This record gives sequence, C-alpha cells and structure tokens, in this order.
Amino acid sequence: MWGAIAALIALRVSEDGFQRWFSEVEVVSDDGSTLTLSVPNPIHKFFIESNYLPLLQGAVAEAFDASRQVKISARQSDDSDAPSTEPLPASTVSKNLRSERPTAGMVSAGMNPRNTFDSFVVGSNNQFAYAAALAVAQSPAKTYNPYFIYGGSGLGKTHLLQAIGHHVLAARKTAKVIYLSSEQFTNEFIDAIQHGTLFKFRKKYRQADILMIDDIQFLGGKERSQEEFFHTFNSLHDGHKQIILSSDRPASEIEKLEQRLVSRFEWGMTAELQPPDMETRIAILKSKAANLEIRLESWVIDFLAEKIRNNVRRLEGALMRVASYSSLSGRQITREDIENLLRDIFQEQARRAVTIDQIQRKVAETFDLRIADMTSKRRLASIAFPRQIAMFLSRELTNSTLAEIGDSFGGKDHGTVIHACKLIKRRMGEDERTRHMVHSIETQLQR
Repeated sequence: MWGAIAALIALRVSEDGFQRWFSEVEVVSDDGSTLTLSVPNPIHKFFIESNYLPLLQGAVAEAFDASRQVKISARQSDDSDAPSTEPLPASTVSKNLRSERPTAGMVSAGMNPRNTFDSFVVGSNNQFAYAAALAVAQSPAKTYNPYFIYGGSGLGKTHLLQAIGHHVLAARKTAKVIYLSSEQFTNEFIDAIQHGTLFKFRKKYRQADILMIDDIQFLGGKERSQEEFFHTFNSLHDGHKQIILSSDRPASEIEKLEQRLVSRFEWGMTAELQPPDMETRIAILKSKAANLEIRLESWVIDFLAEKIRNNVRRLEGALMRVASYSSLSGRQITREDIENLLRDIFQEQARRAVTIDQIQRKVAETFDLRIADMTSKRRLASIAFPRQIAMFLSRELTNSTLAEIGDSFGGKDHGTVIHACKLIKRRMGEDERTRHMVHSIETQLQR
C-alpha cells in the first residue's frame, strides 16, 4: 500500500528529501476514509505536515483513485536524554478562546492544520494584527471587512489568515471557507475562460462565507483578473461575507493595481506585521520546540534568536534543521555545528543587515552630497532625486515602516515615502542608467 504512494512522492521530491522524511513512513491503518501513517518522531511529523501535506494527500488520492484524509502520528513521543528547555511564560504565548482541531473541512480549504491562534506567538511586533484577526474570526463580516494584513516575508501573514479559517470552521463546520493565493485565483480564472466554466468559477468564489487570498500583490498588472476580483469582492461585501487579504506591502504600494481595488482594500482594517524583537523570537523558538517535543539547551535558543532576526519562517526552519541534526547524530550539538548547519542563513542575514543611516551615507557619497541633504527640506532636483533613491532603498533593504523611514528623512510623512518609492520604481523601469545606479548602490550596501 505505502509502496505505491511512496513511488508517487519520490517523483516530486528530491532523492535526499525523500530519504530523509519518507523512507521510514509506515501505514498504521486504512478505514476507507482515513489513512493513518506513522513516522519516527515528532520532528518528522511536524516537517511533513508543514511542507508536504498537500503533496502527500495528492499522492494518496492518486494511488487509491479516491480522496482520503491523512493522519500522521509519531512513534517516538519523547527523548529523555535530550537537554531540557524552560517552559514558556503564559503571558507570552497567544491564548485563544477555544482550541481548534483540524477537520476535513479545514483540509479541503487548503490550510495547514498547525496554523491556529493557539500556535501563534504574540509579541509587540504583531499584537495589533493578532487582535484584529481574532476579532474577525469571532464575528466574520461584522467587525473589519475586508481585513488587510501586510508585512515582509515569513512574518506570519499566512498563519493569521489560516488561523481565522480554522476558528470559523471549528465554530461552524458547514461554513464555506476558501483559502488560496492570488496566483491560484488567476490560474483558475484563466482556466475557466479557456474551458467555458466561468459560471462555475464565479459561483465557487462568490458564494464563499470566508474568502482568504494570500499575496494579493501578485494581482498587480493582471487586468482581467483584477476586473474579475473586483466583481467578486463587491458580491461578497454586499452579501456581508468576510474578505481577508495579505500582501507584502500596503495596498497603495502595489504596482499596477487599479485604484478602485486599492480603495476597497482600504475600506476595512489594515494591519502591519513587523519583525519580532529578541524576546518574541525566543518565545517563538521555545513554543515550536515544545510543540515538537524536542529539548535544546537555552544557549541554542538564544543563539538562534540573536542570529536570525527578520523572518519567523526562517527562524523556525533553522530550529528544525538544528533539531533534526541533533536527533539524527545522537550527540550534543555545539556552536560550531550550528554555524556549519546554518551558514547559508547566517550569510543571508549578514547581507540584509543594512540600516537607513548606511543607505543615506552611501547615496550621499555616490551623488557627492552632504549627509544633511538626506534630511533637509530642500527640493532641488540634484538633492530630491538622490533622497528619493535613499527612501526607495530604505524600503527595499530594511524592515522599517513607512513612518520610520519618513522620520529618518527629516520628518517626511508616509505619503512622501510612497511617492518616492513609486517614482524610483518607474524610473528604473524606463531608464537603464537609473536602474544600473540603484542596483550598484544596493550591491555595495550588501557586501
């Protein structure tokens, strides 16, 4: 039974990936509707559920020529020889009003069963976004509609979207909850046009109770998809159905997005996710380690939290890599081991550790200006244009908010920063000399 499924998975993952995560999978039971599999330990369970669950479900459906719910259990639940970790303070980890358990409805909605409010660690960087998400989950379409979340990659946007979906489905199993990416929406729309199934496509999305679309910024420039989503948005909003969107930037900064969509995206609540502070990073790592039932010395947690600052997904991935190495090697891990294991991540972090002050100094040096010109109110083209480049690079290379960037340039408002970013982006697309200059400054800053 497992052989047929494994053969299908092996076609879609690397040989190393298959050997590491699937070579020791065993079938526990199959009752015709649910296939239960066992894996060596909680690390395998977590990694497969987080990264390969849709692939696994697809392989099972293909092998049996029928869909089945897949459950995964860990054969080894504890490692008594591993060093202990401190318990999480209750005030640090988010607490939900109810504990959501994955259901078949959640799986069909395309959501990761681990992305619940219970598993979301709240800190100063995301407290407002979390509170708004919980309010939406408790009263869909009655509080904030639409709910628009934006922030850099790996900060928890997808987690919050899916947490809302899980909460709604736990409270009302018959709710029609749809989660997908804007790319998937566009691809399905194109497919519906080609096969003459637009009515079916529109019915699917316009009759949803909760529509959650991830990475909505990729809708920019796709005119027909924007037209279709405009009408979908209006239909849902007029029908008092909840719309939840995520993006890597504010709606007003999404390139080639129609103004009528921008205004609609800003109708409800907009919340920004920022990089976590040191305390929150430590709490995230401890929470993840506790969920995986792995124990690491406190210095390992502190070391990872200090080194990886701007991406929660990367932080959790680093923990997985270290925990997997520790489990497979069977020995105490050292600082040298971690540095070798995570060399690629640490190098990328070092490249991205650019400050606004460094950007201002490099731009001023390139254009032979004074540092004071970066923060002055002078509007001469010879000063304004370099200053706009510096604002653009500050937005691209740092995790500073629009307000923080504006403050660093002499108290400019966020609208001025947005205008500068759009202007430089357009100039780079139209003028090769500008594009080369900006890229040259960026390369020098990241060396």
